[in-house]
Amino acid sequence: MKKPLFPAMDKSGLYNYMTYFYHNTRRSLLAYKRFDELQRIVRGKKLTTYFQPIFHLQKNDCLGFEVLNRPTVSSHFPTTESFYDFIGQTDQVFAFERFCRELSLERFNLAADEGHKRAAVIFLNVHPEVLSDANYRSGETLHLLSRFGFTPEQIVFELTERQAVQDYDAFERVLSHYRSQGFRIAIDDAGSGYNSLKAIVSLKPEFIKLDKSLIRDVHVQPNQRKVVKLLQEFAEASGTHIIAEGIESREEISYLRSEGIEFGQGYALGRPETSLQSVPLSFAPI
Repeated sequence: MKKPLFPAMDKSGLYNYMTYFYHNTRRSLLAYKRFDELQRIVRGKKLTTYFQPIFHLQKNDCLGFEVLNRPTVSSHFPTTESFYDFIGQTDQVFAFERFCRELSLERFNLAADEGHKRAAVIFLNVHPEVLSDANYRSGETLHLLSRFGFTPEQIVFELTERQAVQDYDAFERVLSHYRSQGFRIAIDDAGSGYNSLKAIVSLKPEFIKLDKSLIRDVHVQPNQRKVVKLLQEFAEASGTHIIAEGIESREEISYLRSEGIEFGQGYALGRPETSLQSVPLSFAPI
């Protein structure tokens, strides 16, 4: 007589097991389909590259551009966040960032006139672990810059996922390697939590990008003003440049200018575009 397949499992337990098996299989299948789509995106360079301008709020001119690579919305990746979240769960983080770095420089080169090529500062989003990777430090980036006619002084590595930094002393030595070649460092989302403040103090970035939560309605929010002022004073004392992110109104622009904030970025100044727009949408104070 054959033994039952689930001898010690009652109907309720069997149902729970089959439910778990079904959902686990669905998750595995979805992950496979997403990975397959990721490979097709990379092979076909099927990312749209956008350039969002960063302006000098006091001089009314353009400092440079943050480069953003976004996938086409699909059933597997309904948002840009879901796309990058998935990459973070795979073993493709390093390879994908190298791909994005080359794509960003290639498309900036195609979009830029000679003035932009010589003078514009290019902000590239980079995962800290990628900067620590031996392949990233082997001169690959310098080779790309030479190929497209840029210099290290034009490149700012904008650090994402700061929680990935476990040893700040060791990582600071990695950054010193890049700085010795002319590259600069930016910390984004400053003021959004403990990690951002620790990174500012430990890594001594050339640029501090204030989190949009501090900038939204800053002209009428006393507590936000105080935090912005503290970060501004720290930046001035340490020789660091401030960039206010997420500016969405002329009132915010007017207040930030009046307080001496140096640089700004946001929809009120310029949206991410596939071409280089170096004239601000709105500058006149209210």
